Amino acid sequence: MDGDRKYNQRGYQESGRPDNYRTDRPKPQGPKSPQDITGPKLPRLVQNVVASRCYSCSVALPADTDFAGNCPKCGKALHCCKQCAHFEPSTRFQCLKPIPERLPVKDAANLCALFSPRVTVARDGAASTSNGRPDQAASLAPRTPHDARAAFNSLFKK
Repeated sequence: MDGDRKYNQRGYQESGRPDNYRTDRPKPQGPKSPQDITGPKLPRLVQNVVASRCYSCSVALPADTDFAGNCPKCGKALHCCKQCAHFEPSTRFQCLKPIPERLPVKDAANLCALFSPRVTVARDGAASTSNGRPDQAASLAPRTPHDARAAFNSLFKK
């Protein structure tokens, strides 16, 4: 063993283990037993919500929203550059499409023919439940403060 090393210093490899350390452990014989007979646990999937949102107040707009009007919550114009999917502040005229002239006010209503509403994909944490069973998650939630206290005390019984 001493001849195969470049330096003859004691180190982590000589911490008192026997030379045949790896061969001392018995290897299990036969096939592996399954870990869980019910199958693998399903990952907790988060639902995606695809919706348009107001650029000003971020309220989710219904699918049948008329973008020629105003936001139902804050009253800002929806047919404007900031609500458009082609709006990009770092490009020429701040639009990804070739427009003939710059629109100076980006949050004012305009009559651009290239307008398409910006659609966002968000995660909906409220829709996800444990193991995909909404009835099970609802039945496990405590209903009153007394139920919550009883559930807490049952965890730490003496």
